[in-house]
Amino acid sequence: MSPTIASLIERYGLKPLPVEGTLFAQTYRSEQEIEPGTPAGTAMIGLYCEDPQSHSLFHRLTFDEVWHFYAGDPLRLILLRPDGTSEDVVLGPDAAAEHRVQYVVPAGVWQAGHLVPGGQYALYGCTMSPGWNGVCFEGGTRSQLLATHSDRVADIDRFACAEGALAR
Repeated sequence: MSPTIASLIERYGLKPLPVEGTLFAQTYRSEQEIEPGTPAGTAMIGLYCEDPQSHSLFHRLTFDEVWHFYAGDPLRLILLRPDGTSEDVVLGPDAAAEHRVQYVVPAGVWQAGHLVPGGQYALYGCTMSPGWNGVCFEGGTRSQLLATHSDRVADIDRFACAEGALAR
């Protein structure tokens, strides 16, 4: 592990996120609740890197999620839409290369993310309103994702959740 990555993990108290494998820390959870167990808003910091391995497996949420790029190298979001279309979005520091610094993943869209090959790390954040609760999460399995997005088999093979690991 590089000293930079070790420093980021220590500074932000990053831990592996269950199911997905992302290194993350929740940085905000609203005291106000929309309904019992559902905060008005949440925020987290995440880190993608190769050592230790950190990426996000396919999942979808019942609320929109706003992604923010903070530092490091570009990351790739793989989006599988309910209508069968897909899109790759690159968040990163280079506007001239059409990197984005912020992107909204709409509710119901399967999403996975990882560090772009050749990079050392990507430090990013996600915010949600209503906020994160375990009920809003569904992990995407290989069979489930291939049923609607067979053209993305390589990404699905790499980033599908294991059968039975679908909730937190």
